[in-house]
Amino acid sequence: MSLTTTARLRLREFSLEDAAFVLRLLNEPSFIANIADRGVRSIADAERYLAEGPMTSYARNGFGLWMVELCEGGEPAGMCGLIRRDGLEDVDIGYAFLPEHWGAGYASEAAQAALSLAAERFGLRRVVAIVSPGNDPSVRVLERLGFADEGIVRLKDDGEPLRFFGIGLGHAPDIPSL
Repeated sequence: MSLTTTARLRLREFSLEDAAFVLRLLNEPSFIANIADRGVRSIADAERYLAEGPMTSYARNGFGLWMVELCEGGEPAGMCGLIRRDGLEDVDIGYAFLPEHWGAGYASEAAQAALSLAAERFGLRRVVAIVSPGNDPSVRVLERLGFADEGIVRLKDDGEPLRFFGIGLGHAPDIPSL
């Protein structure tokens, strides 16, 4: 079932049937370098990641990371969504796309849709984002969406320093349009 549709993309909840896609995405060198190595090396690992991550978040929070598919043809392109993380006061937005879908504006379009859902469906008034140092493409997406650079944060005392961004949502119409 689709949560929302944009001009080119459909965001929907993940299911266990998406394990092959998740296995590929989470093992992309860019995902490992810019997000983390989640240790997902098999379909069973991907199913466990989905069950313990996004699907548990849907049950607990009503939101989580969502599958992003192209409207035309239904091809999986990436994931985008809202994450409640330990160490952050506000809900975090996250996104990752397969390399063949970079440069088409899909991350900005999907994140815009996620921000609209955050405000309209989930009543959030502020969303934050964390970015690994050096991940300039992700920073550009956040800047396009109107996020402000709020400095550096560490999720754990001994954790890696991450760039920290935030945006106040107010009402959905105040979210910058792309």
